[in-house]
Amino acid sequence: MKNDETEYLHNSQLSHLLKNGTLSRRSMLKMLSAGAVMSTGIIGFPEFAMADAAPVKGGKMRAAMSNSSATDTLDPAKANNSADYARQFMFYNALIEINDVLEPTPALAASIHSDDGITWQIKLRPGVTFHNGKALTAGDVIWSLMRHKDPGVASNVFSLAQQFSTMTAISAQELSLVLSGPNFDLPLMLALPSFLIVPENTTDFSKGVGTGPFICQTFVPGMHTVGKRNTNYWKPGLPHLDEIELLGVTDQAARVNGLMSGDLHICSAISPGYAKQLNASGGQYNILESKSGMYTDLIIRSDIAPGKNPDFVMAMKNLQPREMMVKTALQGYGTVANDTPVPPWHPLYNADLKPRPVDIDKARFHLKKAGMAGAKIEVITTTTIDAAIEGALMMQNVAQQAGLNINVRRVPYEGYWSAHWMKDPIGYGSINPRPTIDLSFSQFYLSSSANNESKWHNPQFDQLVVAARGEKDLTKRKQMYCDMQKLIYDDCGTLIPMFVSSLDGYSNKVKGLKSWPAGMMMGYRFSENVWLAA
Repeated sequence: MKNDETEYLHNSQLSHLLKNGTLSRRSMLKMLSAGAVMSTGIIGFPEFAMADAAPVKGGKMRAAMSNSSATDTLDPAKANNSADYARQFMFYNALIEINDVLEPTPALAASIHSDDGITWQIKLRPGVTFHNGKALTAGDVIWSLMRHKDPGVASNVFSLAQQFSTMTAISAQELSLVLSGPNFDLPLMLALPSFLIVPENTTDFSKGVGTGPFICQTFVPGMHTVGKRNTNYWKPGLPHLDEIELLGVTDQAARVNGLMSGDLHICSAISPGYAKQLNASGGQYNILESKSGMYTDLIIRSDIAPGKNPDFVMAMKNLQPREMMVKTALQGYGTVANDTPVPPWHPLYNADLKPRPVDIDKARFHLKKAGMAGAKIEVITTTTIDAAIEGALMMQNVAQQAGLNINVRRVPYEGYWSAHWMKDPIGYGSINPRPTIDLSFSQFYLSSSANNESKWHNPQFDQLVVAARGEKDLTKRKQMYCDMQKLIYDDCGTLIPMFVSSLDGYSNKVKGLKSWPAGMMMGYRFSENVWLAA
């Protein structure tokens, strides 16, 4: 079975439901468990919505994020999910921000410049103060960035921070940053949530003291965070709200019910099924769709069995129901992917690497070569990863035809990222978009990265990552990135079947929202941009 249009275990009832748009997530999971799987295709491209005009001042907004646990943090070095990012952008700023066309724009840095990509001159915005009244200085920036190099901090961007060779304060408002090698993507890298700026020598992050739009009033990990408007915020006219409360609500039904009951104004991570429900509300609620580089991935660790065998990995690549996942699990709110973290609309995308269709014959061949014909494996997943359960069940059904028996084990969300992500031999992950390919490659594929999901080590790839950072010639740089994508496509155990549109639900009282390719909820910075209609 070798072409994209082949239907597996085709079920006419499933086809009818899909055609008429009445397939709920629960119904689909039930039918998948019974073996109903269908192959279809869809390709998506970025779309941008226009923001509302005439902001209204005042009011309190309640927002719910899908991530919540006892490990919730206000330490930028420890942030690892959308709720952490949104929470920290309430209280902190970065030197650089990413606009809605993925361009770096000045934030706490009034300017940043380099002639060679190695030595960078950074001038700070004058007149910026922290919530405690302290003026922003070069010392604060140096402390905030260099702490990520300390292994004791256990920063999520430890490997990235190794690029910072030296930082020197030229004056209170200017510093020099010297990198270990050229990187012309540095401005975009400094926009990462991990590189938010905190006061010098900060070790207690429970108060969230920063320069951001809100001042922390309450922070209870696993429950909620409350911020009050920073009247001395350096951005004129912002924020619009007097107060914002950010809650962690892992149960999607509870988030949607909270929105529809009026207890919430906005909630993140809505499934396509709930999006349809909200869209049918007669205009009371809206859906913000942001198409970006966010993806759900199947992680096959290459340092342990069975992923240590490259033929097993290749068999799994030929068993990914990519088009089915987009069409059915995401109901069209996504884009078919080719196992690389570069979306098709990116200017550096390697268009020669076509998404592999389900190919039973190739999968069977590689399983036999790996000595795994008729083998049993376990795939770990959880409810809050977009389309992971549906995708696993689809893959389970398809894999049976190739002689591979897959047990899909669902585990609770609580503790998933600490106990299962990157730890299980085979399991699902979810990665938020990064503003540059270098950041994605450096954080999740570089051999030295703590977040190298599949523990993939490829010396040629590592060398190309470093070389591409310092290449000014765009043609040569694109070829390097295309070569790196080819290495991932052929050899890596991190499988990316699709890119996922982020869907946020919100009341029609909420204004100022717009799509942002840097991530959900306006690149996690919705709090300073939204307002409530009078």
